[in-house]
Amino acid sequence: MTAGALLTAPYDVHAVRADFPILSRQVAGRPLVYLDNASSSHKPTQVLDAERAFVEQHYSNVHRGVHTLSQEATDAYEAARDTVAAFLGAADPHEVVFTKNATEAYNLVAYSFGNAAAGSA
Repeated sequence: MTAGALLTAPYDVHAVRADFPILSRQVAGRPLVYLDNASSSHKPTQVLDAERAFVEQHYSNVHRGVHTLSQEATDAYEAARDTVAAFLGAADPHEVVFTKNATEAYNLVAYSFGNAAAGSA
């Protein structure tokens, strides 16, 4: 462990909780604690705001139209891919594949590994 790692600011769980509107709820007189994220995850305010702005101003199909809204939606989608690729350190944004859920992602990885193993024999 480096000295720099020891000097990082402590994780502020209260600041993170404040970003999630649902976590302001009380259940049985106590702050809500939600642990079922494998099934459904709640969204922070920043995501809700971005989704609302997109739906109100740019909502359309992605990669399927030539009209303005479709082009704007496609541009936003590809910009998100670029952001994720940079965050992950991907060599190319096309290495990032979006799936609709974890099950589809796991199946895609398993299928890809299966094909790679079959071709290596």
